[in-house]
Amino acid sequence: MSAAAFEIMALTALAFVLTAALIPVTAGIAKKTGFVDRPGGRKQHEGAIPPAGGLVVFPVFIILAAWVMPYGFGWLAAALILLVFTGALDDCYNIPARIKFAVQWIAALLVVIPGNTQTEDLGNLFGLGTLWMGWMAIPFSVIAVVLLINAINLMDGLDGLAGGTGFIVLFWLALCCALLQNTDDLLLLMIILGALAGFLVYNLRHPWRARASVFLGDSGSLALGLLLAWFCINLSQTPHPVTKPIAVAWLLALPIYDTCGQFARRVSQGRHPFDADTHHFHHHFLFAGLSPGQAAAAILTIIFLGGAVGVVGIWLGVPEVVLTAAWIAGLFLHIYMSMRPHRFRRILTRLRNGFSAENST
Repeated sequence: MSAAAFEIMALTALAFVLTAALIPVTAGIAKKTGFVDRPGGRKQHEGAIPPAGGLVVFPVFIILAAWVMPYGFGWLAAALILLVFTGALDDCYNIPARIKFAVQWIAALLVVIPGNTQTEDLGNLFGLGTLWMGWMAIPFSVIAVVLLINAINLMDGLDGLAGGTGFIVLFWLALCCALLQNTDDLLLLMIILGALAGFLVYNLRHPWRARASVFLGDSGSLALGLLLAWFCINLSQTPHPVTKPIAVAWLLALPIYDTCGQFARRVSQGRHPFDADTHHFHHHFLFAGLSPGQAAAAILTIIFLGGAVGVVGIWLGVPEVVLTAAWIAGLFLHIYMSMRPHRFRRILTRLRNGFSAENST
């Protein structure tokens, strides 16, 4: 085993152990101090659950990443700390949406401008050659980062969904880095994967856990969205791209689709795009009769397959224009169905009933 491989394995294990050990302690303190998420309204979980996952996952990541990457990490760390702090305040005091939104823009500006995380080209999306962003690189990147922060935050509605989504996206990127022997970025990816795995032990429903005992919280979902954007931009751009921008679009397809679909539906109804409701993608699965665990598993499977379409498609030489056309078609189909949530739910109900009937025979 090479020294680099040993370091990656050791730090991944350390991130997992630290997170898994610190979450019960942090959750216990949160419960004693009243820092809990109580059921009611749109929140259908059972009991008071501490939204303390992000307060462990991202400090562990920042400390270990800063240890192995002391230079060039400062602006990302600053933006993550800002979002973790703001998210924790929101979990405690439910701060106004406009303040939370303004902080998201500040965090995005930090990583894009002084942090130099910018989308300078979108690849050969339309078969006419590489599409360079030019002067649009900075505004496009800032908007993309803010969009993804909100997309992951809006997805955090089922046990294991936001954390599982982040884990799957980062897994595909780590696989790309491993195949191209990009050990520096692979090391950072494996640290956050280890930390997320330690969190999902307590958040994802599995045979040994009937429901989540800790939530990611706004502190975690906001920071996770930013970190995904940082990795996706940096690993699809020069000088060391490990995949194409269209593959990244497929990795993030469902979160982006659902955010665009919800915004389009709310605006068409004359509502604010950030108004909360129960018409997100995961709500359709619940109203179709799936349990929260089944719904999360189904959605995470869709996200994994979306990543496979993009990443494996590039590996197999599928033209970028074909992947682009399919992605755009999926976006408009999702927006169309999001504008008709009852039809969406009827389709899912038929699929569930058909699957149940097939299994019973």
